[in-house]
Amino acid sequence: MHIVLPGALPGPDAARALLSHLEKTAPTFVGWLAAGSARTQSVDPAKSGCTAIEQWQLEKAGFTPDANQNLSAGLGPLWSENHEIDPQEPVWLAELVHMAPTQSSAALLTSDDLNITREQSVALFDSAHSLFEGTGFQLHPDGVARWRVIPPPGFTFNSSSPSLVSTASVNDWWPQDASIRPWRRLFNEIQMLWFDSPVNVSRHRQGERPINGLWLFGGARPSQLRMSPTTDDTLSHDALLGPFLAQDWGAWLATLSQLETQVFKPMARHGQAPVLVLTGRNSIVTLTPRPFARLSKWMGRGRNSWSKWWLSQN
Repeated sequence: MHIVLPGALPGPDAARALLSHLEKTAPTFVGWLAAGSARTQSVDPAKSGCTAIEQWQLEKAGFTPDANQNLSAGLGPLWSENHEIDPQEPVWLAELVHMAPTQSSAALLTSDDLNITREQSVALFDSAHSLFEGTGFQLHPDGVARWRVIPPPGFTFNSSSPSLVSTASVNDWWPQDASIRPWRRLFNEIQMLWFDSPVNVSRHRQGERPINGLWLFGGARPSQLRMSPTTDDTLSHDALLGPFLAQDWGAWLATLSQLETQVFKPMARHGQAPVLVLTGRNSIVTLTPRPFARLSKWMGRGRNSWSKWWLSQN
């Protein structure tokens, strides 16, 4: 059994401050940390174009980027809900997002933060579809939160995932090269079209943020994924991610306590010691239970050895 915990690796200052609270808050979790053999992997979002948890997902799926691709290209075929796409055809996805202006750029909210309904997605798709005519880009349905875009021949760029873009300024991740200008023009037209769309008028009345943009990413082929045929035994719990991104460590500890009660303790009662996958901004730690861990995890040096990588992995 694998348990994946995005946002479980605070930065160095927070990790140091939280260390003394962990055993009281989540003793089962700390027991697993002490009993596990840790493998730490550094990640570089600026190079990969994706978050640490997305990188882990792509590696788990066996994605191999081409020489001219960054890692986030694999998110296109990985996240597409259309399983009938030609394995050799590049898959680009456009995610429905909210962009809010800032003093120097814009901030992005992903579809996960927008509560998009299927009816809203269909209405926005129908309104945007006509803008694509004659542009060389084609728009096709895929899921509620993301649509498939088929670009003109020769179109390519190293994209960044919406989740990564949401952690910083949009300008930090938006390529400025000439190849993407046709998409940027189309993007601007979509923003103007949706400014006062019935969907967004209704969302405003309901206190929801408008859906006012499409973030394009992906570009890899389904054949570049080498998913394992074995049964997936992975459980992902992303409740820590929100407090982690907000750096609200009080809420982070409260959430960890809930996971201790609802997930960790029940699993421990059944004698299960899972493989833990913990991610932060720049690192992934995989903890594999060691043999005889039950006898050694609280003994002497072994009890606290995990704190070394906890404090130094970022």
